[in-house]
Amino acid sequence: MFERFTGDARQVVVGAVDRCERARADAVTEEDMLLAVLDMQGSPASAVLSALGVDRRREALEGALGQARRYGGISRADAEALADLGIDVSEIVARVEDVHGRGALTAGRQFQRWSPGGHRPFAPGAKAVLVRSVRAATARGDRRIGDEHILLALAIGPGVAADVLAEYGASPGEIERVLRSGGDAEASET
Repeated sequence: MFERFTGDARQVVVGAVDRCERARADAVTEEDMLLAVLDMQGSPASAVLSALGVDRRREALEGALGQARRYGGISRADAEALADLGIDVSEIVARVEDVHGRGALTAGRQFQRWSPGGHRPFAPGAKAVLVRSVRAATARGDRRIGDEHILLALAIGPGVAADVLAEYGASPGEIERVLRSGGDAEASET
C-alpha cells in the first residue's frame, strides 16, 4: 500500500510517528496524523487548509485537540451535546483529575519501552485513516495517495480529528470543494 503514497503522504506518516515519539506516546493516533498534515508546507493538503483558513487557526486547533485528549476523546461538539442532556463533561473531568491527577483520562500518552528497532504502532483510528485515504484516492480516480487524501480521510472520521476539522471549517464537503477547485482560495470563498 505505501508504494502508492506520494512523498508528501509519506512525510505525513513519518511526521506523525515523530510526533508520537516526541510525546512519548504508546501509539500513533489520528491526532498525530492531523498535526503532521498541518506541519506540511507547499503540499496539496496545505493548500486546502490554507484556502479554508485552518492554517491561520492552528494554535486554537491544537488546543481543541489537546482538550479532547484530556477529556478522554470527547470533542467540544460531544461535550456540548452532553451538556444539552445536563451532563457537564468539564465537571466530570475535574472530579476525576482531583482524585487521579491532571490528564488521568488521557489515553495512549504513556511511554513504553519498545524492542530494538521497533516502532510505535498505529492506533486503530490512525490505521483506519490510512485505509480511508486509499479509498478516498480510489473514489477520486487517483492512482497515487497524497496528503490531500489523508486530510480527506481524517475529515471523514469518525473521531476527534474529524470533529475538530469540522469545527474549524474543514468538513469533508469543504475539503472536496477546494480540491475540485484546484485549491484556489478565491474559489473556496463562494
